[in-house]
Amino acid sequence: MSVEKESSVPQPQRLSCSTCFDALWFCYSPVHQMQQYYRLGVLDNCSEKWSALYDCLILKTKRSSEVQEILETREKAKPHIWTFRTPEEASAKWKELFEHIDEKE
Repeated sequence: MSVEKESSVPQPQRLSCSTCFDALWFCYSPVHQMQQYYRLGVLDNCSEKWSALYDCLILKTKRSSEVQEILETREKAKPHIWTFRTPEEASAKWKELFEHIDEKE
């Protein structure tokens, strides 16, 4: 019997479009549509979900090396949700926003 060693190189995960399809399916549900109507006053046309599914299906036709490169490029292009500030910038912004709280009346 031979014992096979596991390779230390991680295998890239298979790209699955089922999450995109599930999101599209839920988008057309009455629950989601009523929620959007209540919040925004309009029904959702689900175009973002269609775009995500289309992009996923297009990526499935490419080689895995290309897919990894495209996904990494997209991840790097996303803006970060936090604004990083130096302590001095943070202090100035804090005073700008909340100085009125510290003022004595």
